[in-house]
Amino acid sequence: MPELPEVETVRRGLIPALEHAQLSGLRLHRPNLRYAFPERFAEQLEGAEILRLERRAKYLLFHLDTQAVWVTHLGMTGRFQVTDMNGHSLRLDGDYYHAVRPDPRHLHVQVLATKEGVTRLIDFYDPRRFGFMLLLRPDDLYTQRWYKGLGLEPLSDALNTDALHALFSVRRTPLKSLLMDQTLISGLGNIYVCEALWRAGLSPDLPGNRLSHAKAALLTHAVREVLEEAVAAGGSSISDFTSASGELGYFQHRFRVYDREDEPCLRPGCAGTIARKTHSGRSTFYCPACQKG
Repeated sequence: MPELPEVETVRRGLIPALEHAQLSGLRLHRPNLRYAFPERFAEQLEGAEILRLERRAKYLLFHLDTQAVWVTHLGMTGRFQVTDMNGHSLRLDGDYYHAVRPDPRHLHVQVLATKEGVTRLIDFYDPRRFGFMLLLRPDDLYTQRWYKGLGLEPLSDALNTDALHALFSVRRTPLKSLLMDQTLISGLGNIYVCEALWRAGLSPDLPGNRLSHAKAALLTHAVREVLEEAVAAGGSSISDFTSASGELGYFQHRFRVYDREDEPCLRPGCAGTIARKTHSGRSTFYCPACQKG
C-alpha cells in the first residue's frame, strides 16, 4: 500500500498539471472503486478549477473553486497517470526513474485538465480497486470520522520532540505500534516505521512510557529524515506504485532493515543480523544487536 512518501510524490507530480487547471469531460469506466463514485460526479467536476492540491496523511485533497473538495485515496494499487493528448507521459526530475506503462484493463477514471491553454489527460488506474474518490464540502470533510481522527502530520512542524514525547510517554504500547497508530501520527506505514526505528537505534518493543526525551528527539529526527529522503527518491516501488508520470520510485534500494530478514545489519560496527517479528499483525524488521534502546 502506498505510504506517505508515495502519496506525497504523487501530489508533487500532479501539481504542475492540475493546480489552477480547469476540469472537463470526466469519464467513468465502472460505477465504483471500493465505494460508489459520487453522485453526479462528472457534472459536479465539469468546468471546476483546482485551486490547490494538498495531502493529509494518505489522502489527496483537490480543493475546487466550487467550494467542494475532491478526496482521493489510492488504496493498495491506485495510481494517477498524466499524459499530453498524444499519450506522452510528463517526466519528473531525476535520472533514476523508469517509466512504467499501466495496464489499460485497470483504467477506471479519465478527466481532462486545461491550464494556460494546454490540455492534459489525467487517468486513474486501480487494479485491486481498494482506492476511492469522494466529493465533499469542507465542513463535511472536517467532520468525517476518518479525517478528524487523524494524528499529527509527520512532515509538518506539529511533529517535534516535545509533541512526540508527550504522546508516547503516557502509553505502555510498544513504539512500533504507537508509530503505526494513525490517531497519534498520521500517514506512517510499516516500511518507514521500521526504517526510522533502525536509524534511531530503538527497539520496536520499547514501551512508549520508557521513551526518554533524548530518545524521543532521536526518533523524531529519524522519522522526518527517512520520510524526506523517501520523498526525494520518489517513494518506494515494491508493488504497483509509480509516480504521476508513470515512473518508479527508488527508495527501496536504500532500505536498511525492511524486507532484509537474515541479512547482515548495515550499521557500521554492528555484527547483528536483521530479524523479523510481528506487531499488530504487521511484520517488523529490526536488528536485535543494535536496536536495544
